[in-house]
Amino acid sequence: MAEDIRIAIAFGPVPSRRLGKSLGVNNIPPKICTYSCVYCQLGRSLKMTAVRQRFYEPEKIFEQVREKVIEVKSKGEEIDYITFVPDGEPTIDVNLGKEASLLKELGIPLAIITNSSLIWDEGVQEDLMNFDLVSVKVDAVSKEIWRKVNRPIKFLDLDKILENIRIFSMKFNGILFSETMLIDNIDYGNEFEKIAAYLSSLENLKCAYISVPTRPPAEDWARPPGEELLNEAFQIFKNFLGNKVELLIGYEGDAFAYSGDIEKDILSITAVHPMREESIKRLVEREGEEFSKVENLLRRGLIKKVYYQGHVYYIRNLKNLLP
Repeated sequence: MAEDIRIAIAFGPVPSRRLGKSLGVNNIPPKICTYSCVYCQLGRSLKMTAVRQRFYEPEKIFEQVREKVIEVKSKGEEIDYITFVPDGEPTIDVNLGKEASLLKELGIPLAIITNSSLIWDEGVQEDLMNFDLVSVKVDAVSKEIWRKVNRPIKFLDLDKILENIRIFSMKFNGILFSETMLIDNIDYGNEFEKIAAYLSSLENLKCAYISVPTRPPAEDWARPPGEELLNEAFQIFKNFLGNKVELLIGYEGDAFAYSGDIEKDILSITAVHPMREESIKRLVEREGEEFSKVENLLRRGLIKKVYYQGHVYYIRNLKNLLP
């Protein structure tokens, strides 16, 4: 039993564009959540609750993570963040703040990825203050889309959640990210403008990530959207947020780190930012390469040409993201 808990609590480190080498902490038993998101890679929630409760003893979590840190460092590996990213919503854990305080003793920055659903609770906000980096989820600001995509437990109030993300953003001195998951088969209408306008109101937001499902979702219909829709969302977000917007679509590349390999560089950049045709031509010319390298990527289906407001963009091809 102890061995099972050890495996469940600490895992990795895994490579992450947002977090570097991230050592995961699973502080929630499998699939206890406030949401049952249609795109969740773990399937539908087994138990839905918005009542904070105790799961593992904080000292046990600390000990298992400490052992993992020692093991990883003994192999000469680095850890950039210890990240609470469990098989459920981490803020349901009423001991979250104590666990974070204990783990600070390890001297490694702490991150947490939350769906934000309990951030209206003052205790949750107080616990989140113990982290160096907080990533909040904002998949929708319209209740109809929120209910269709996130499928929240009934008594949650989206307006209350959004207002308290804003309040938290004014108090939090660490790194604040947001993540918005886009899926196919949703009529977004003008939702992108609404989400982007809302995100632009958050204080100290470092980056707004736009992501798509990259693993089999809870519902078969919740597939990645088309590249055209993804590019449209990116351009609208950029109008509100400038250079704070990035795509997070499953390609771990050295974004904007020119390696001397033009194909690798284009794949890296277009996984983060769609590139205007004139920009990609300038990059190719600057690197002394031929545009045929770009055409080769198109022919192989690794990037795709899309159109938006009279301009041509190149973006990573989303096909085959799901097994």
